[in-house]
Amino acid sequence: MAAITRAASIGGGVIGAGWVARLLLNGVDVTVHDPDPEAERKVGEVVKGARRAYRRMLPEGLPAEGRMRFARSIAEAVADADFIQESVPERLDLKHRVLAEIDAHARADAIVGSSTSGLKPTDMQTAMASHPERLLVAHPFNPVYLLPLVEIVGGERTSRQAIEGASRIYASIGMKPVVIRKEIEAFVGDRLLEAAWREALWLIRDDLDEADRRSGTDGRTGRQDRRAIGRAGRRTVHPRAGTHQGR
Repeated sequence: MAAITRAASIGGGVIGAGWVARLLLNGVDVTVHDPDPEAERKVGEVVKGARRAYRRMLPEGLPAEGRMRFARSIAEAVADADFIQESVPERLDLKHRVLAEIDAHARADAIVGSSTSGLKPTDMQTAMASHPERLLVAHPFNPVYLLPLVEIVGGERTSRQAIEGASRIYASIGMKPVVIRKEIEAFVGDRLLEAAWREALWLIRDDLDEADRRSGTDGRTGRQDRRAIGRAGRRTVHPRAGTHQGR
């Protein structure tokens, strides 16, 4: 049984919708706010897919499902929430605006988890004038409704009660919370994934893979694949994990 009955999801993108699905399918009522006019349709599609996956995994039947509704504002969405999951895009200025509004309108005892994959909670807490102690990072892995790992990271002003309460909440909806003791860019999971990616890129660069054979061509497609993967790694994988380039 979930440790909460009502949650708010601020942001209905891929990660936010995944949180909505996991909460709903564990019996929690969720109020969603996302300014995208297509948000209701997009979130609904993710929930539908999650429901289908859960039915395959739980043939004996699903628990009673929570109810979902959409709010026109952050204030409306968080007003009566026991717990709030923020999943807006990875821009600190945007996080600040959203978290300040959450802090102004949420109940004082409502814990706020941020789905950020790299921003430090201390940097985000500066926007919360009233209750910065309730904010922590809750970094999931995609798809959220299937992968149970969630990294919990507190900032300089995060209370121990918030970390312990968040751990109980996430565990109650089937997650496996791992508390990271210190703030670090990209936390732990993504840094480990980045190390695997980095090694894969070097294996491709050194022609130790079978990209040419897999392409089924004269090799040109394989060479193009290697260059594309290398560029993608330099642009996205390394910065995401707090590094700038490979070894």
